[in-house]
Amino acid sequence: MTDTSGHRIALTIHTTNIQDWDGAPLVFARLHWEAPKLCHVFADGGYAGPKLRDALVGIGRWTMQVVKRSDTAKGFEVLPLRWVVERTFA
Repeated sequence: MTDTSGHRIALTIHTTNIQDWDGAPLVFARLHWEAPKLCHVFADGGYAGPKLRDALVGIGRWTMQVVKRSDTAKGFEVLPLRWVVERTFA
């Protein structure tokens, strides 16, 4: 994970056969250790749903804001906060 200026706070490397949402708890565990005061995370739509939310319960006290693209959008559309998500996972 990175802060809004692009500096890495936590990083975990895993094999390519692990889906992002399955590998995310490993990153969050590291993030909790590296930045224990951090509690709010922006994520893209791939991280929505109860699976990741339930996996994070034992790791720390997180609030997650999923930034989704509008269903009516066509082509490129600038979304508020989306650049933060894209920069974090780039």
